[in-house]
Amino acid sequence: MVDRSLRILQVSPSDSIGGGHIIPWNLFRSYRARGYSSWMAVGHKLSRDSDVLKIPNRELQGGWCRFWLTVSHRLESFGGRVRGAWRVGDLARGLAEPRRWLDEHRGFEDFHFPGSRQLLTLAPKLPDIVHFHNLHGGYFDLEVLPRLSRELPVVLTLHDAWLLSGHCAHSLDCERWKTGCGRCPDLSIPPAIRRDATHHNWRRKQRIYAESRLYVATPSQWLMDKVAQSMLAAGTVEARVIPNGVDLSAFHPADKRWARVSLNLPEKARIILCAGTRIQTNIWKDYKTMQAAIGRAAERLQKQRVIFIALGAAGAGERIGEMDVRCLPYQKEPAVVARYYQAADLYVHAAHADTFPSTVLEALACGAPVVATAVGGIPEQVKGLKVSTSSDAHSDRNIYGMDKATGLLVPPAGVEEMARGIERLLEADLLRRRMSENAAKDARERFDLQRQVDDYLQWYEQLAQRAAAREIAAGIC
Repeated sequence: MVDRSLRILQVSPSDSIGGGHIIPWNLFRSYRARGYSSWMAVGHKLSRDSDVLKIPNRELQGGWCRFWLTVSHRLESFGGRVRGAWRVGDLARGLAEPRRWLDEHRGFEDFHFPGSRQLLTLAPKLPDIVHFHNLHGGYFDLEVLPRLSRELPVVLTLHDAWLLSGHCAHSLDCERWKTGCGRCPDLSIPPAIRRDATHHNWRRKQRIYAESRLYVATPSQWLMDKVAQSMLAAGTVEARVIPNGVDLSAFHPADKRWARVSLNLPEKARIILCAGTRIQTNIWKDYKTMQAAIGRAAERLQKQRVIFIALGAAGAGERIGEMDVRCLPYQKEPAVVARYYQAADLYVHAAHADTFPSTVLEALACGAPVVATAVGGIPEQVKGLKVSTSSDAHSDRNIYGMDKATGLLVPPAGVEEMARGIERLLEADLLRRRMSENAAKDARERFDLQRQVDDYLQWYEQLAQRAAAREIAAGIC
């Protein structure tokens, strides 16, 4: 029997519906729609939803601190227009929060967020479950986890690998996160730090986890394998791989001709889509490889008009050889975003690192075959077509015949491999249509948001029952 008296608090950097923030936002709203008491605590509130609760970090700062921070923000807003303004603004921040300022200059990760200690008092009633999402983003103090996880079940979903390292969200080829970091090869990888205090940061996280009781979830087995090799494993009571889902009421197949007419796109052209926030400058994406591969494929597709739509890119459109490039701004409305997927012949995703990109799931759900680099959790999303080359970047478990394949997987930075894949799918109408059908079917079976909601709710109820049993056994109730 479903227990809808369960009270659930999601915690996330923001209630934005962009990027990785869409996952906690969708869960929060889905729980509420099913009749649960559902709230969302955020560092930066953007919506007017009364069940979204602002973590009061700024509100707990004293008058002195707020004054000098205001001065700092005004000075730094001048940027390069006034010589020395940024430096003076930095000193003003030091006057506002000397300890934080000193830690930042030493390369220590920032945990100075006093509102974290009031987390359980924000909702109208004490939650039964606290579910954390990204804990970096300048809003939460990890030092709270040990105490909080002893008071009630704490679920921690990783959307990247920041919790496993001394500073970076993805370690790329570096494996020092397994043994303690230090001698970091790139301090500029987000979240960037000024000096190499990665060993200190790693040891601090290790201590926090060792004192905590955490229920850890990841959307991909790839990331869960990293968790098992990291210092987070010591604080993990139970771990589950729960793939992210998409709202299939918004993202689903539709008539391609109708979608193109509604977007003022030519009916006869070959349309290739990519989507994301700041896709041209995002350090984890590989826009250059994607653009080069599509351009190379377009040159080979004689007498065919190819349009490359970069949804979420900045800049004006351009023509590169036989390819029209259209850079379009990020769209907030899911129905509008879905229309672009529905209008596309292919969705292309090139990345240096990625956990479980929602854009790939959205494309599959709309029936757009995907050509993507085989990094991170992407091979767990895309069922790659078996090809007759020995240079595949994916393993045998991730390749399928025409009856199940939903796209093609290529090696990282593989311009030629990606170009050949794009060319092949655009020329083979029957194969592409079959992949489109496979993609929509696979998304319904594996990536439905309601399946993700069910998986988490089932886990929450088990954890709440265990917590209640422990309280009874301890004589608390």
